[in-house]
Amino acid sequence: MDQTDERILKNLMMDGRLSARQLALKLGMSTVTILTRIKKMEKAKIIYGYAALIDHEKIGYSLTAIIEIIAKNDKIVSIEDEIAKFENVCGVYDITGSTDTIVIAKFKGRSELSTFVKSLASISNVENTITHVVLNTTKEDFRLS
Repeated sequence: MDQTDERILKNLMMDGRLSARQLALKLGMSTVTILTRIKKMEKAKIIYGYAALIDHEKIGYSLTAIIEIIAKNDKIVSIEDEIAKFENVCGVYDITGSTDTIVIAKFKGRSELSTFVKSLASISNVENTITHVVLNTTKEDFRLS
């Protein structure tokens, strides 16, 4: 990765729909160079997908929860792998401190959140969960800019 790759990534993070031609014009490079560099970054899994940024609330996911998980018997990785399979889970983080894992997930309502938390408690080797409900979101954007 060099500065040119970083410039390409920064532009793609801000607008993943930019064509190689548009990027080339914007960065003052040839389209072939841009395409070659993008393919190289895709092959190296630096770029592993393209997605639209959406307003979750407008599609019914009005509730965001941050859930702490405390594991027993050093089974953190298997627990995290299982949690990552849930469709509404946005992030699973292995962290330091008294909590082993943080999960960020979206829900359509309290009953959906309740069902999810109960399903977490039923996963083998989950000792405890602590659920935080987000009241307001000031920023939610994982793009680096």
